[in-house]
Amino acid sequence: MDILTEGRWLKNALRLRGSVVLKVLPRSLLCGLFGLLVAYGAFRGWISGMPALASLIPNIVLGLLLVFRTNTAYDRFWDGRKCWGLVTNNARSLSRQIWVAVDENNRADREEKIAILRLLEAFALSLKHHLRQEPLDDLQQLVSPEQMRRLQRTSTPPLEILLWISDYLQTQCRRNRLHVQQLTALQGNLDRLVEALGGCERILKTPMPLAYAIHLKQLLLLYCLSLPFQMVSTMHWWTPLGVILVAFMVFGIEAIGTEIENPFGSDPNDLPLDAICETIRRNIEDLVRFEAEADLRDSSSIAQSLPQKI
Repeated sequence: MDILTEGRWLKNALRLRGSVVLKVLPRSLLCGLFGLLVAYGAFRGWISGMPALASLIPNIVLGLLLVFRTNTAYDRFWDGRKCWGLVTNNARSLSRQIWVAVDENNRADREEKIAILRLLEAFALSLKHHLRQEPLDDLQQLVSPEQMRRLQRTSTPPLEILLWISDYLQTQCRRNRLHVQQLTALQGNLDRLVEALGGCERILKTPMPLAYAIHLKQLLLLYCLSLPFQMVSTMHWWTPLGVILVAFMVFGIEAIGTEIENPFGSDPNDLPLDAICETIRRNIEDLVRFEAEADLRDSSSIAQSLPQKI
């Protein structure tokens, strides 16, 4: 939805939730306080201003570092979104193929198939909890008690669930309820889910280098402390306000990079994993409900076509 066409641009510009205003405002005010001291020193003649051109090269270098920092963080955010897009697409494809391709001989086969589709829902939820290091409490409605105990003991619950689905598919192939070519295609979907799991873990377990993060913060601090000396000769008593504004901008850019470099949390700026998992759940439940309604319609048609006893 385009916030500009919806007339909410100003509302979003002033909102605090999801922004980094409260994180960077204290640092900006401290820099402004330092600017006030410099302005007072210049007023008393104790301090002379710094020529603006003297800081040209440091400004360019710091700008390039901030751009690199933000782009790197957004690349991680976008990679995480692509991994979850892979999870969504393959869960849809896998559920549809299992429902259509695996033959059923009785009601028990149908129930077993539904349980396997519920494991795909459980995979998405367990992946979310695995990335957030949360308990698996809401999986109890989707797996058996024995499976729940096994998931709580393993270090990688999503991978354990994929192993169960793979075992089910191979069992159906041995029972001649699934062709080998179909098994190969379904295993390909499972491989891509494993790939998505590995991609998410790569992002989660590979943080930004600590030395780079520390050095950037040091440069930001030195830059903001040098701002009053660059401004005081032209802005005089307006120097603190100018320092606060510039510090707010550069600290905000750095904070945004820190905010989105791990996209799997529950903050407003993280990926909407709850909504993605709900979409997968709704897609699978719609598939099961549609087939159940189709079976009911077929049964009703057969009953109506039978001759009535007089």
